[in-house]
Amino acid sequence: MNDTSADVTYQVVLNDEEQYSVWPVDQPLPAGWRPEGTVGTRQVCLDHIETVWTDLRPLSARA
Repeated sequence: MNDTSADVTYQVVLNDEEQYSVWPVDQPLPAGWRPEGTVGTRQVCLDHIETVWTDLRPLSARA
């Protein structure tokens, strides 16, 4: 798979530590990750993550 291909649709995913990543929508999610709700090109997803993930520390370190 070519990660920069324009025909691949990605989604923003989130884990229990509130860490973000991008994942192809047509691939099963790894254990511990759930969809965040944002779907689009890889760049759209990365731009969204840059906007919402302002504190990069895991949730357990912020508590």
